[in-house]
Formats: sequence, C-alpha cells, structure tokens
Amino acid sequence: MAPGEHAVRIHGLTVSAPGGRLLLDGAGLELAPGRVTAVVGPSGCGKTTLLRAVTGALPPGTERTAGTVTVLGQDPLTLPAPALRALRRDRLAYVAQDPGSALNPRMKVRRLLAEVAADTSPEAILGQLDEVRLPTGDGLPDRRIGALSGGQQRRVALARALARRPAVLLLDEPTAGLDPVLRDEIAGLLRHLAERHRIAVALSCHDTDLVTRLADDIVDLTGTTPRPAARTRPASDGPASSAVPDTGEGSHGRPVAGEQPALVRPAVDEAAAPGSPPLLTATGLQAAHTHRGRRVPVLHGIDLGLAAGSSLGVVGVSGSGKTTLLRALVGLHRPTAGTVSLNGTPLAPGASRRSRDQRRRLQLVPQDPLGTLNPGRTVGAALRRPLLLHRRTGRAGAPARVRELLEQVGLPATAADRYPHELSGGQRQRVAIARALAADPDVLFCDEVTSALDAETAVAVMDLLTELRDRRGLALVLVSHDLRLVADRTDELIVMSEGRVAEAGPTRRLLGSPEGLTSPSAAGVE
Repeated sequence: MAPGEHAVRIHGLTVSAPGGRLLLDGAGLELAPGRVTAVVGPSGCGKTTLLRAVTGALPPGTERTAGTVTVLGQDPLTLPAPALRALRRDRLAYVAQDPGSALNPRMKVRRLLAEVAADTSPEAILGQLDEVRLPTGDGLPDRRIGALSGGQQRRVALARALARRPAVLLLDEPTAGLDPVLRDEIAGLLRHLAERHRIAVALSCHDTDLVTRLADDIVDLTGTTPRPAARTRPASDGPASSAVPDTGEGSHGRPVAGEQPALVRPAVDEAAAPGSPPLLTATGLQAAHTHRGRRVPVLHGIDLGLAAGSSLGVVGVSGSGKTTLLRALVGLHRPTAGTVSLNGTPLAPGASRRSRDQRRRLQLVPQDPLGTLNPGRTVGAALRRPLLLHRRTGRAGAPARVRELLEQVGLPATAADRYPHELSGGQRQRVAIARALAADPDVLFCDEVTSALDAETAVAVMDLLTELRDRRGLALVLVSHDLRLVADRTDELIVMSEGRVAEAGPTRRLLGSPEGLTSPSAAGVE
C-alpha cells in the first residue's frame, strides 16, 4: 500500500433497519496503516454497526441506503461470498464486544488460535498468548473458554485476531472488563502493532482516558466529522491516572472523549451500616475448574456477609476469581466446599436444587449479556418471562411493567420488539439489567455492568440501583475494574488476588488511601 493511502474509507454511510429506523446516518471513517482510530459516542449510536460495515457484515435485516465503503480497494458490501471470505480470512480481523459468545466453547484455547494462525507451530501459538499477556505455564492453552474469566476470553479473542497478521484490525470495546494495568498493556500492544507492523487499527471505546492517550484520530458519532485526537502521552507510559481530563464539549452537548458526568457518592443508608443482620453470607467458600480430569482450585476459603440495602465492591486483576465468586454465590458454579446462606438458611450448592423463590432473590447480571439472552426471543419476551415466572405481575399488567423496566434502564419502549442481535452491546447490557430487576431480587450481583456503557448511561443505571437500595433494601454486589465507580457506589470492599481475599474493609478506607491496600496490584492499580 502506497504511503498516505487509506486502508479503509467510508463516506456518507447510511444504514436503515426495517420500519425506517436509522442505525447510521451519513457516517464516515478513514483508517490508515500505522494509525489508531477511535470511534466514540453514546451507547446505541452505531459504533458497532460502523465497524461491522468494514467487514461487510451489517446487522441482519438492515441495508445500506446511501454512502460508499471501500476496504483495501474493494466494497465488502457488494463482494461475492468467496471474495468476501478471502478478504476476511487474509486481510481483516474483527474482535466483537462479547468475545465469549463468538468463540467455540468446545475448542481449547490452543486449537482456537491454531485454527486461524498464519504460523501454527506450538512455539508461535504460545508466543501469541504471551503477547496478549496470558500465562502459558499454568495449563491455560489447554482450557476451554468456559474456564476463563471475561478478561481472559477477551485476550484470547485478540490473540486469535492477531495470529492472522491482518492489514486492518477492528476492535469493539477491546479493554472492557480488563483491570487498569492490563488495559494499558493491551493499549501499548495496539500502539506497537500499528507502528511496527503498519496495521490500520480501529476501536470503539467508552474509556475516555484511553481514547485520549491512544488514538491518533477520533470519529465521534454524536457529531458529523472526524477530529484529530489530543494525545497527552503514549499509551505505554503506564497506568492511567484516575483524573479525567476535560477536552470540551461535543455536538449536542453530549460527553466526548475526556469528559464524564460527575458521579456523586450517595449517603450510606443507616440500615446498611455494619451490625445489621446479614441477608447473605458465605463461609469458607471454595471452587475449582476441571482440567484434564483434575481439579484446579480457583477460590480459596472466601468469607463474606451482606446486609439488606448494603453494597459490596469486588476488585482484583483479571483472572483473580471475581466472576467465579459471583457464579458460586448464585449457584451457577458448584462450590467444592463452604456454605452460602440466605437469611440464615443454607442454600443448595447448585441453582437447580434451590427453590424458585431462592433463585428469584439472587439475580446475576453477567459480563457477557449476548451469551445469556435467547436470540430467538424479543426483548419484551425476555422481560415478561421472569415477571410471570416469579409472579411479579399478571399477564394483563406485564406489557406496562416491561415498558417501565425499559424506561428505568434508559431504553425506548420500541426496544421490546427487537431481538438481541438488533441491539448494541450497551443496549444488551441494559436489557440484562432490566431482566434481573424484573425478578424483584433481594441481592443483585453485577459483573462489569457499566463496562459497555457510555458515561452518561452508566451514571443513570447506577443511580437507579442506588434508588432501589434506598427504597426497598436491595443489596448490591459490584464487580468492576473502575475503581472510581466502586469508590462512589459501594460501602464495603474486598480485594481478590489468585482466588483469595487479599484485603477487606470499608471502601473509603481502602480506596481513599491506596497505601492501605495489602497488594495494590490486586486491584489493578499501582
């Protein structure tokens, strides 16, 4: 490719859904070898649709009604199927926002990479895993996707994309669910790949600080034209500061890279203060994954207590056991030892042995909503099911309650008629939250629920959960790598490291004084 020539050029792209709803309206995008371009904007503005257009894969049922798309000299939206397959196989790589749902659950990590790698030697496969900061000496290459954390799944998907040595690399929220240290390492890797291997990199991202530091160019889908990025320092300089730089207003007064709505810490409800009778307790909780017929421990003697109306933050590096802990508490991962009790009543290890009411009272919002939403059910059907199953409303009142739940999480009533594949990643995340709330739970477990949301929507969702805590005593367990969010929204904190609780105590004490942490790296900070 000649110097100065663009690998991707999109001009005036308009994509319409049935009924005339616009997913994109006159969007533009230019990607050049050796440069990183960030696509930003609020959840549902069309970031994923724009990236998918580069691969020639618009959402089902949609069509291009205006504009041009040129990728490496070809229009992927008009290419014959064989030519499009060759373009995707040899020149393009796309990492979806929900990588776990895009990876074959029956294949081991080693095989997933070898399937697409240009170099299939064992040394090259291990080198590719090492490049994305995945351990290779603890059996990870021989595990299946279900035995990995969300952050590890994301890095496997990235390694699989890089193994093809593409000319264009497209990443949809590549750092969602990663701790800050790992996030900056991946950002440094993307910068290295762009500059050394002359790859044209495009990523959608809600992480305003990362965009400011990493991107050469920014395409803001709340505006009309691309603008140059104001990079403050190389992405590889180290972990991001918690301070958020202010770069000004975007069009329509919406947040742009570098700007976030203020988060206000709610006053702690006295009912949730220490000394309240525990609603949920876990004692000596242990769990393991099975690898080649033997158990590999992943949780070691976890103890915790949660009172009605309280909030607990769970932090730690990717792979430290946070998601496994949540799944064990709700009965989706059978513990190997220990007990979980609800209002003093011991719960069965597996959810299938618990009563319907016990299952209703403990609800999990997963990190990967696409993998848990039935693709054959509309959003409205997905929300009606728990309402009727748990007798939260009658059939006559279900439509109104569905509309109310959608409104609470910032989605229009028309979303009830859409299927999961017709929604953006952030919209699917909000549907997952609404579905959990439909069961009217006593404890809500949130696994990185704001990682796919823009800052404004994330604040609105967390305000809703705070209101439910105050109004009906909802207890909240929040897993997140966003330490600012955890500090603002939780009362107590546990820091996990290698499946153990490294530190526990009041959030204000632990995060208000970083040196108070026994192991700061366990929280993904330095």
